[in-house]
Order: sequence, then structure tokens, then C-alpha cells
Amino acid sequence: MSWRLSYRRLAEGYLKQAGRRLRTAKGALDEDDYAFAIRQSQECVELSLKAALRLVGIDYPKVHDVSLVLERVGDRFPEWFAREVGFMAKASRTLTEYRGPSVYGIEANLVPPEELFDRDDAERALGYAERTYESCRRLLEEL
Repeated sequence: MSWRLSYRRLAEGYLKQAGRRLRTAKGALDEDDYAFAIRQSQECVELSLKAALRLVGIDYPKVHDVSLVLERVGDRFPEWFAREVGFMAKASRTLTEYRGPSVYGIEANLVPPEELFDRDDAERALGYAERTYESCRRLLEEL
């Protein structure tokens, strides 16, 4: 089996998982669970971007934020996708910063995650996730 086919299978799996996270994020927002919506949005972005990197043969570092790698290899993507790289890198960086607090809050200050985020934060995170996921899904379809 060629590396391209193996990487494509991984990418398909990652995007399937990303889609599930996106649906869960939407449900959490509907239930006013803003911290969980943010966490699921972050996971959606992470899985989507890792799928995109796999599609072009990139073995990314095993970290949550792959924005630096994405920016470094932007020229390996179709032009329309490369134009989205700046947005998606920002989405990855921003949501990765919220990853820990969306689960644990700020433990040192005894602040739970539910007190850190509001509807605007969750809607912004969901917007990042939707746009990133749709771009990566389109990339999979076109490659």
C-alpha cells in the first residue's frame, strides 16, 4: 500500500472524527455549555488540520497546535486552500490556548470552565471549527 493511500485513509478517519466533534460542539452550544462547545471546536480544528497535512504527506509533530507546520508547508496545497492557511493557523493557535481552560478552568484561582466562557466565545470557536472543517473536507474531496 502506498503512503498516499495510507495517509488518505488516516485523513478520512480524522475528518470523520472532526465532523463528530463539530456536531457535538453545535449541540453543546444549543445547550448553553459554552466551555464544552469550545473544547469540541478545538478538537475539530486539530483533527481537520492534521487530516489536511496527512493528505499532502506531512508527518506533523504530535502536539495540539499544528499551525507552524501548516504555515511552513502552505505551498503544498491547492491555491484556494493556501489562501485559508492564515485563518486556519489562527484558529488552531487560538483554540489550543483555550483547550486546557475549557476543561479545567483556572485551577490556581478556583475558577471552573463554565465561568470563563460566554456564548460569544463559543460561537467564535464554532465559526473557526466550521470554516476549517469545511476547507479540509473540500481538500479531501478534491485530492
